[in-house]
Order: sequence, then C-alpha cells, then structure tokens
Amino acid sequence: MTSVSSTSPAAGDGTLGLRHAEGPLARRVTKGPSLYLRTTLPPQAPKAAVALIHGFADHGGRYAHVAGAWAGRGLATAAIDLRGHGRAEGERGVCERFDEYLDDARELEAAIRERVPGVPYFLFGHSFGGLVATLRVLDVPAPYRGLLLTGPNFGIAVKVPAMKKLAGRVASRILPSFALPSGLAGADMTHDAAAARAYDQDPLVFHEARARWFTETVAAQERALLRAASLALPLRITMGSADRVSEVDAARRFFNAASSADKAFDVRPGLFHEVLNEPEWPAIAGAMADWMLARLP
Repeated sequence: MTSVSSTSPAAGDGTLGLRHAEGPLARRVTKGPSLYLRTTLPPQAPKAAVALIHGFADHGGRYAHVAGAWAGRGLATAAIDLRGHGRAEGERGVCERFDEYLDDARELEAAIRERVPGVPYFLFGHSFGGLVATLRVLDVPAPYRGLLLTGPNFGIAVKVPAMKKLAGRVASRILPSFALPSGLAGADMTHDAAAARAYDQDPLVFHEARARWFTETVAAQERALLRAASLALPLRITMGSADRVSEVDAARRFFNAASSADKAFDVRPGLFHEVLNEPEWPAIAGAMADWMLARLP
C-alpha cells in the first residue's frame, strides 16, 4: 500500500499527523477480483478500529472526512472498495450472488486485523454496505464489538412498480448484466450543494443498477429481516427522516426485531440519505465515535 502522512486544515482538532495509506488489496481468504483498501490511523496508538463498507455505486474514498474526524478521537479506519466499485477490480455493479460481497467483507476483516492489530473492532456500513455488514455479522459476529449503520438499505424508499420488478427478475435470469439508470443524483443524497456536486462529478461513482444485482439485493434484504432476531451485537442505526434511497420503516422493522440488548435508532429530522455528507455530519460522526468509545473495555 502507498503511505501518505496527512495534516488537518485546522490545528487543535486532534488530527494533526494522522497516517493514511491506500492501495490494491490482494485477496487472502476468498476468491475473486482484487479489492482496494484505504486506512487512516491516528497519530498515537489507536483505541479501536472501524471496518467501513460503502454503499452501492459508491467507494471508500468518499468517507475520508469521516475517517479523519474519527482519527482525531483515536479511532483507526479501514475502508474497502467492494468488487466492481471504486478502484477495485470487477465490472461496475455486477455480481452473480450477493454472497460475493460477503466474501469482500471477510477480506476487509482480515485486512483490518493485519493492519491494526490488537485493538477492539467495530463494523460500519452505509446504505447497501449496511446490508452487507449486517449479513456478515449475522453469519459471524466476531471480531466486532458493535455494528453501526447509516441509511441501511433493508428496503428501497422508491416503490418499484410490479411490472418493473417482474421485468427485473426475468432480466436477472437471461441477461444478468442488463443495466438501467439508477435515477439518483447528489441532490437526493445531501442538502450540501458542494457535496452533492462532488457526488455527481465523481468519476468513481456510477449511475446504473444491474438486473442481477437488484434481484440479489432484494433477496438479501428479505434474508436480513428474517434473521434480525439473531443479532445480539450492540447496534446503532442513524438515518435521515427524508431518506430518498433507503426505507426508514424497513430499517425500523429490522431494529425492532434485533435481539441486541444495547441498541439505538437515531433519526435525524429532514436529512437525506447520506447523513455523513450533510452539513450536520461532524455532530453525527462525533455521536458515532462517542458510541464506540463508550463500548470499549
């Protein structure tokens, strides 16, 4: 990996001298295309580390500001680019099985253990990445001490007409790579005009959804909701009440069904899908850091 030392734009925020590295991630425990990893470490020995899984058509580089803020609180972050996303190998947005993304989550777990050894670990997923993170810990909770989700995609906010769903199922079988525009733009993600413009102009963000990806994701959503009661890890979900991508009620159903004795559902009034790109993101990231630090031994 390529290492880069970074300094924060403002002295006194705790991130001066944070250490950043990124580069291709060779697979160690599963088969598949090469992935991509970004790590951000605080100047001092980290108190804990966060494994980060981005959303669909997204990439780990879009969370650098969050990783920097967490480094200022003593938290290391390892953010992966899933197959077919960002700088990872693979055709954009293409999968044969949803469980391929669970393999990628296993690679992230192996990488964070290697690069930030001997500390408590938390798993964080946004949107589609929240679905991936959830199913991963439902299968194998270790080594994580808690699961944090923002805008988790347990259901799609925009209702898909029945005929379009049927067409998607047919295409998934006979033409799995068939793509349709997602219809999503930066203005659907955040109220911050600069962040919305950056989303629209980011060459690593794509704007199509594949037929097989869609049917596999819908099946994974159903699986997660059916298995929610088996989740015992501490759980924190943060969503905007005006989320245009992920259905708030579906996330609430998962939350209510989870058996976690320690759980919190944080709904931010009026915010859109990417709560960590809204103008209020520092407070949200800070609350997430507080939650993790409070659960250290």
